[in-house]
Amino acid sequence: MTCAFHPEALTEFEEAVEFYERSQTGLGWDLSIEVRCTIGNIVRHPSAWPVLEGNVRRCLTRRFPFGVIYAIEGADILILAVMHLRRHPDYWKSR
Repeated sequence: MTCAFHPEALTEFEEAVEFYERSQTGLGWDLSIEVRCTIGNIVRHPSAWPVLEGNVRRCLTRRFPFGVIYAIEGADILILAVMHLRRHPDYWKSR
């Protein structure tokens, strides 16, 4: 399977990493590693996480309060959002 980020998802991921790094040196790096490990799990087992709607699913990170929202499109995975869990749960739906 291939995996790609929606442009807005990539931007929010980068902004979250920067925010955590400003909060504490190294924490942004830790978030980045955590999200990339989560995406690795998604690529290995794309159907393992709960369906939100249609072909869209959510996989939670372990250490940080984030969910990776993704769509399975044939042999491809599209990351729609790297969502902080306190955000409105439907904000990503226009993507």
